Amino acid sequence: MSKRYRTATQWGVYDVDVEDERIIAVHGIGADPAPSAVGQNLKDAIQHPLRIDQPYIRKGWLDERDRAHRGDDEFVAVSWEEGTRIAAAEIRRVIDEHGNSAIFAGSYGWASAGRFHHAQSQLHRFVNLLGGSTRSINTYSTAAAQVILPHVVAPWEQMELEQTPWQEIIAHTELFVAFGGVALRNTQVAYGGITEHQATPALQRAVESGVKFVNVSPVQRDMPEWVNAHWLASRPGTDVALMLGIAFVLESEGLAATEFLISHCTGYDEFRSYLVGERDGIAKSPQWAAAICSVDADVIRELALSMAKHRTFIACAWSLQRADHGEQPYWMTVTLACMLGNIGLPGGGFGFGYGAEGHIGSNWRRFHWATFPKSYNPTGSVIPVARIADMLLSPGQTIPYNGQVVRYPYIDLIYWAGGNPFHHHQDLNRLVRAWRKPSTVIVNEPWWTPTAQWADIVFPASTALEREDICASSHDPYAHAMQQVIPVQGDARSDHEIFASLARELGIGDEFTEGKSPRDWLVDMWQRSQERAHKEGFDLPDFDAFWQAGSVKIPPRENAKNWLHDFRGNPASHPLRTPSGKIELYSETIARFDYTDCIGHAAWYEPFERLGQDSAYPLHMVSSQPEHKLHSQLDHGVYSQSAKTQGKETLRIHPDAATARGIENGDIVRVYNARGECLAGALLDRHMNVDVVVLPTGSWFKQSSNSNLEINGNPNVLTKDKGTSSLAQGSSAHTCLVEVAAFREM
Repeated sequence: MSKRYRTATQWGVYDVDVEDERIIAVHGIGADPAPSAVGQNLKDAIQHPLRIDQPYIRKGWLDERDRAHRGDDEFVAVSWEEGTRIAAAEIRRVIDEHGNSAIFAGSYGWASAGRFHHAQSQLHRFVNLLGGSTRSINTYSTAAAQVILPHVVAPWEQMELEQTPWQEIIAHTELFVAFGGVALRNTQVAYGGITEHQATPALQRAVESGVKFVNVSPVQRDMPEWVNAHWLASRPGTDVALMLGIAFVLESEGLAATEFLISHCTGYDEFRSYLVGERDGIAKSPQWAAAICSVDADVIRELALSMAKHRTFIACAWSLQRADHGEQPYWMTVTLACMLGNIGLPGGGFGFGYGAEGHIGSNWRRFHWATFPKSYNPTGSVIPVARIADMLLSPGQTIPYNGQVVRYPYIDLIYWAGGNPFHHHQDLNRLVRAWRKPSTVIVNEPWWTPTAQWADIVFPASTALEREDICASSHDPYAHAMQQVIPVQGDARSDHEIFASLARELGIGDEFTEGKSPRDWLVDMWQRSQERAHKEGFDLPDFDAFWQAGSVKIPPRENAKNWLHDFRGNPASHPLRTPSGKIELYSETIARFDYTDCIGHAAWYEPFERLGQDSAYPLHMVSSQPEHKLHSQLDHGVYSQSAKTQGKETLRIHPDAATARGIENGDIVRVYNARGECLAGALLDRHMNVDVVVLPTGSWFKQSSNSNLEINGNPNVLTKDKGTSSLAQGSSAHTCLVEVAAFREM
């Protein structure tokens, strides 16, 4: 007889059927109009032979503190007592010899949707109570956006939470121009969890209401076919040039919203001087843009005229700012929207990430639920998130970042809990060299993932289905009681139990736990959330009533209006949080930084490589997010594996490009450039530019035993580890040229 339990993930809430302590079925809940099929990975991936059954220590490290064979060595099983004692002693050694900044506890990743059993939060509380560590700031997903937008229009947190909702677009937008498309595969997920997947039905309603869509992307599938969008097949990474061509038409034909540019913006004259070529002698005309982006000049002009004629909303995908000079498409998106003058009007303006996460475009109340307290980091030592390899390889080196100078600390110990650096980071062959620099790597992991395989001390962590927690995100109007679905597998422990044991060994046990059990912490967090809710004018039930009910939905926000409505009505009374209080098309602050790769206004910069230039690698690789999993999570699950070709990640390639290389559908191919090489399975697809290939991220990194050939299809062996610019130092993963060849067994 099976029993049903409720759990929550970053890609949805599910009812899980269990029989004889085995998961036998996973169901979407009734409140979700479009449950994600990614949840089917839970059926077999949680209880899997790849689970880590007990603590392990790498043999070479245990015998002689070897670093050279990290990632290519056998592991020795140890008891929890021995593993905890050895790890604690190593942490103490590093602090005593080098100081707390020599511990890197960035631990970047999505981890569990639970508020308490959130791996990074547990790790950060632990190291903070020890005196701190070196951390990372910003995210791989949106680093360039997070840094540029506060200078131009608003803090990133406000942009994420207060953007124009789909309801307003459905009711008022006439033309929706999507740079990078609206890829619904990404809306399956939302950081912290999501209950109602509304992006697909919202987009359907927008189409039904008569909104016209333009998909500016090298990949037609970045917009669903049923949208019937007008597809502009631009070259990857050239959106700024295309936007400048549109802006030139608006300016030269007297269509720019002069009054709005004067009253609500600063610096348009400086930008205009660049646009028309007064400063560099190059007019950013449609003809100039067409030579870069491969969209016909007449098409660019027609789009500009249509955007000026209609109530236009400009959307920009997160992927555009994950490229060389990634700050510029976001700055240029805002600039172009200002020239149209629709900002603050219903259905007009701009937005970022429609199609990036499930909560963007929702109209839910934003409520900040209480979290597990992490204290603060006494060291103050931080690096931009995508500069990990630089830090490990070049301690003492300095880099510019957002008007500051960051000095890389010496790192002697890495502690990782939740997330996978061998998925998120670029140029993984370089990361391999960097990862072998510290004396010790400690990892908490449920499975033998790449993160675990590249560690020295491995603690087996339980999963969200083996413990109690609360799923409650500021992006979502629900809170859910996450029940323990199955017994703890093997000899695993929760991250909280792991760090509590280490804390006791290091003499801070009472400070870490405060004498509370995990259930006590859940009650404490709920009670603090109740206090916050009461201050915001609504009440939450007491904890026991919530736990019995299984979920609670907070009331909707009232009198919602366009997030820039008040600013448009009176910019003096409702200023933005920029230095001028207006939208800064020219930023005096950024100009004073004196960066040659990010001047005071939006501009086109040649990337380090792109189509249209002479290159030994004639194809541009787009490393999109996967459809069958979240990043690299549960890559070993049957549902995730079903999207692969002969066990390799599937590479989409245009039939003409495949024919020219002797590649047929289903072939195993070698994808390569000067940085690395990987294997993938070929899938022929006409819905893309002929000189573009698409290789999703997320396959678990695995090198061939006798070479650097990556055999699972991880595209980040090919991407370059370079900051977007001196301003944000974000990831440049989407600037990447490759060649593809049929693979012949060596």
